[in-house]
Amino acid sequence: MAVQKNKIYRAEIVDYTAEGSGVARIEGMAVFVPNTAVGDQCDIRIVKVNKRMAFGRLERVIIPSRDRIEPACPVAGKCGGCCYQHISYEAELRAKFKKVEDALSRLGGVPGILDGIVGADQTTGYRNKAQYPVGQDVHGTYTGFYRAHSHDIVKTGRCALQTVRADRLAAAVCAWMDAHHVTAYDEKSGKGLIRHIYVRTGAVSGETHLCLVATRAKLPAQEALISSLTAAEPSLVGIVLNVNKRTDNVILGDRTVTLWGDPVLQDSLCGNVFRLSPHAFYQVNHAQTEKLYARALELADLHGGETVVDLYCGAGTITLALAARAGRVIGVEIVPEAVENAKENAARNGVGNVSFVCADAGQAAMLLAERGEHPDVLTVDPPRKGLDEQAIEAIARMQPPRVVYVSCDPATLARDVKRFAACGYRAVTARAYDLFPRTKHIETVLLLQRMG
Repeated sequence: MAVQKNKIYRAEIVDYTAEGSGVARIEGMAVFVPNTAVGDQCDIRIVKVNKRMAFGRLERVIIPSRDRIEPACPVAGKCGGCCYQHISYEAELRAKFKKVEDALSRLGGVPGILDGIVGADQTTGYRNKAQYPVGQDVHGTYTGFYRAHSHDIVKTGRCALQTVRADRLAAAVCAWMDAHHVTAYDEKSGKGLIRHIYVRTGAVSGETHLCLVATRAKLPAQEALISSLTAAEPSLVGIVLNVNKRTDNVILGDRTVTLWGDPVLQDSLCGNVFRLSPHAFYQVNHAQTEKLYARALELADLHGGETVVDLYCGAGTITLALAARAGRVIGVEIVPEAVENAKENAARNGVGNVSFVCADAGQAAMLLAERGEHPDVLTVDPPRKGLDEQAIEAIARMQPPRVVYVSCDPATLARDVKRFAACGYRAVTARAYDLFPRTKHIETVLLLQRMG
């Protein structure tokens, strides 16, 4: 008998999806159920049925999994940020290891190369970057995070993953908006001024930086805003205004002006000092990033004379770490502001054996290949969509003996491993690093070697 919509079934959760939902098998069909744990025996209401799968809602836990815990967050299960608040961290790491292993085995065709997962010592307050959407109702201005698969803001006064400093500044902006009748941007009407509150904190420097994202370049009661923010957070070193007039869901616009203090945040990573603009990419978990990058350097196996190409270099965090062990390093990044940051960071740290190319990774790889560059090692740290086929073909043309791939999405990593195999590269070893405890995300660093 087929699974019926709205009907309640009793079943056991036997696995997790890549998105962190539990999986039950009912009437021979896979049913995906958020906020459940492997081992839960529970009542599930079917809310949607497709040809090959169904989606359910947890109605009641009859016998809880031994991995189930009481969520520390009051909006767990409502906010779309976390999916593992209700299970132990050990169980979360097992689920994430399996997620990466399954992707590499089933999609990448390379079973058995994942040698472990490195968990975080700190699972709360680890994010050095907070981006809060802003809303308003009859009670006033509020911040929070989007409900899963929507742009409905779930009010969140304190997020356990963010720093207290970030939450404190977000609350100060909301109070300023209420006091001065400043409107929040409304996506449906396209009206309103304040879109997002974006806070970065330096794990080593102790600095805090605030970027207010608005629909226009002038703010009412600007001096009052500056006074309230500097009073609320003594570590604040700068306040900038980013202008975003777009109607899509991209958070940052192209224009940024300084309202007070320093236009960038300073922090240290892997022994180098970085100054970071709001647009510059910087991993959100400092302690785990140092472990991840140390592994990438280990796999690069540099001895002092090599040429390295670093694609998707951002503000140069991996680039400068590589430069300490290589002969020369070429960093590639498409965001002009990040490239300027990278050049300044290299100069600030006295690193002279680096150069930077501002271009799309695929185009830059083609350009370098045509220029006759044959790097000894190539590193990539792409966004979730991974590498496009043009980039992989261009990398193969440069014939680097080793490619170190840092990935934030196991599925696109596995797809790219298969594409590299077609170009003569074999995946040798991989290790997962949890930079995002309590969420579905996981980083992996993988080594590819050229065959023949």
